[in-house]
Amino acid sequence: MQNSFDFQYVFELLPTLFRYLGVTMEMALWGFVFALILALGLALVRVFKIPVIQHLAALFISFFRGTPLLVQLFLLYYGLPQISPLFLMDAFTAAVLGLTLHFAAYMAESIRAAILGIDKSQMEACLSIGMTRLQAMKRVILPQASRVATPSLMNYFIDMIKSTSLAFTLGVAEIMAKAQMEASSSFKFFESFLAVAVIYWIIVLFFTRIQHLLEYKLNEAY
Repeated sequence: MQNSFDFQYVFELLPTLFRYLGVTMEMALWGFVFALILALGLALVRVFKIPVIQHLAALFISFFRGTPLLVQLFLLYYGLPQISPLFLMDAFTAAVLGLTLHFAAYMAESIRAAILGIDKSQMEACLSIGMTRLQAMKRVILPQASRVATPSLMNYFIDMIKSTSLAFTLGVAEIMAKAQMEASSSFKFFESFLAVAVIYWIIVLFFTRIQHLLEYKLNEAY
């Protein structure tokens, strides 16, 4: 049994894993876009306290924040099709949907907190000059709230990238799934999972840098 660490194997495996990076990033990007749209809707429903719907939004947020992502993925991919064939979906779609619903619940609370953090006098000033609440929200409140919410939203995006690794449990051929297959065939488990860890680390460092530049740009006027 070979116990020595195989550096050459890691370097040879990295290019193979990078070929599957596109699938990982596609899941994360689609998931983030859909989650952001859903989160904004949930946040506005709770901020405006729309009757009935605000309670449904709160229930949605409570469920998806209070249950593990892996359980949610299994419910979507394996559970829902047992209820009706209409819920049948491929593994990639189920993974994106799971990421969307899970992170929308967290992002909604960040957006809501950012909106509520804007001084109420600004909404009152907008209403006093004839704007509707929606116009004031669109033109004045949300642009300021976006600056406040950006750091937490970027953190959720980075977390979403790492969470795509759970998609391999549904059979999605992304970098984690490829690392698992390579480890099983070569029995070099440490080397294989170290290689995939390095890739995730590089991705996170890249987007962390993007986050810092974005925060600096948004704060220039302040």
